[in-house]
Amino acid sequence: MGRMGYDDSQLKAHRKRTKMSAVMIFIMIPLTLWLSVKFLDTTKYMITSLLVILYTMLPFFMIYEKRRPKAREIVLLAVMTAITAFAHIVLHLAAVPIGTALVIVAGISMGPEAGFLVGALSRFVCNFYQGQGPYTPWQMFCWGLLGFLAGLAFNKVTAERLTLGKEKPKISQDGTFTALAPPVLCVAASIVLAYVSYLLVPGEDNTFFGWRVYAFGAGGLVLGTILQRKCLPVNSVTITVFTFVTTVILYGGIMNMSTMFYTVGFDMSFHSLRMLYVSGLPYDLTHAALASVCMFFLGNPMIKKIERIKVKYGIYK
Repeated sequence: MGRMGYDDSQLKAHRKRTKMSAVMIFIMIPLTLWLSVKFLDTTKYMITSLLVILYTMLPFFMIYEKRRPKAREIVLLAVMTAITAFAHIVLHLAAVPIGTALVIVAGISMGPEAGFLVGALSRFVCNFYQGQGPYTPWQMFCWGLLGFLAGLAFNKVTAERLTLGKEKPKISQDGTFTALAPPVLCVAASIVLAYVSYLLVPGEDNTFFGWRVYAFGAGGLVLGTILQRKCLPVNSVTITVFTFVTTVILYGGIMNMSTMFYTVGFDMSFHSLRMLYVSGLPYDLTHAALASVCMFFLGNPMIKKIERIKVKYGIYK
């Protein structure tokens, strides 16, 4: 038997799925997006969207490599996707990005592979009502990436104990701030380093608030996630901070850059990219703040409900 009651074959299969997911998310999908920009017309975005969906489904199907899938597992995945899409569509007019928070909830509760699949599929469904376009594959990738990283960063055992009543979420827990310290310090240090680079080598930038915030912040976020992989406890503070930081840096950083690729007649230059980041930062901060508010109030209740369902029906075991 391996760790936490899992046998060695299960642990090996889990590591295999995670590696497969990483290849698809960090190599295949970005490569596909780049090839679509390079060789496909902007009206062919549905081809790219379907390829992204295919890439997201392959690692998830590896769960059933050595056993038959249970209907209850597929139902939970479909229901979470439907809830995310419906909630986001309903609250879209009020500019409340609840879908961003629910994708992260899916990643924490159901694992990185399922989190990416829920994010990509729900964004695809949302855009049938909000409008499909060349931005759709990029939005699918960004939402999926948030779910995947949430599944990697948080401690699933803590989530199950919260569900069973063995632990109660307390915002003032000392362990919370101890666990948050490395990733928060990494991101903070990266932002300070970005500001120092602006002072020393300003280049053509007229303000610090631009591409440096996203580029250096992404580096700090990746380093912090590696340092605290599977170590973050699940409570209101950690999931709220995680939502804010990842939404600003990852979602905002990627979507701002994608605008330059799919906008017809847009000048593809580093100067244009800088202007996109400067103009996009206020929206990204607002998006992240509203998503964090949704996560603070709805995150823990949703996670506990999903974990209770998993324990009751033996899902994803």
